[in-house]
Amino acid sequence: MFRFQSFRMYGIIGSAVVTAAVSLVLIKRTGLKSATGEPIAIPARPLGRGIQYAIGGTIFGLGWAFTGACPGPLFALIGNGVTVMIVAVVSALAGTWAYGWLRPRLPY
Repeated sequence: MFRFQSFRMYGIIGSAVVTAAVSLVLIKRTGLKSATGEPIAIPARPLGRGIQYAIGGTIFGLGWAFTGACPGPLFALIGNGVTVMIVAVVSALAGTWAYGWLRPRLPY
């Protein structure tokens, strides 16, 4: 993807962004309700300077790069005999736990 030789990944990511944007506009304009009948409320979030997104994206990207695998198929890789991926799963769980512990203390 980063060699710009294939449009496939850009097409997948781009179509996901477009689908999400169109879906959000439709939800807001039509006043759709949830399965329980409650109105769907999408609160506005200030973007700020984007520092939290840069830090979070960097941490996620470094974990992905060090692992050498997309986070999605880690369990499939373990099942296929790549047992070193157990470290990646444990690390991902530890990171998720750390975020859950830190979230109430974060400024947003």
